[in-house]
Amino acid sequence: MNEHEWVVIHTDGACRGNPGPGGWGALLEYRGKTKELNGSMPDTTNNRMELTAAVEALRSLKRSCRIKLYTDSTYVKQGLGEWMPRWKRNGWKTSAKKPVRNQDLWQALDAEAARHEIEWHWVKGHSGDPGNERADQLANLAIDEMEAA
Repeated sequence: MNEHEWVVIHTDGACRGNPGPGGWGALLEYRGKTKELNGSMPDTTNNRMELTAAVEALRSLKRSCRIKLYTDSTYVKQGLGEWMPRWKRNGWKTSAKKPVRNQDLWQALDAEAARHEIEWHWVKGHSGDPGNERADQLANLAIDEMEAA
């Protein structure tokens, strides 16, 4: 398979305090072109920012794509690979019968992911992966800009 057929996405979330001011970043690469996205929230959690990064990256795509999405979030990785199918079967309740935390974002991620063919990949954060490092920079830049405003 030609590597140029895939959109490669790196996402990351950051939070200063948990909860606290947070930011998310996404780096999208396709056929030698890159697009950078980021945003912030004044009072949020790291998990919400990790999810938001993935949701917003997928939402930014205008058509159905083949995607390799890289995240350093074990929360996102486990949620997608292990927890979400069970949550959906259980009416968005945990095994303890409590509402799923961040349900709004999990449902948005589920809806956005359904539009695409996605390979999900986990990378160790802050380990020198260039895409992950840039997504982290974008997330922190969003927090810096929000705090400076």
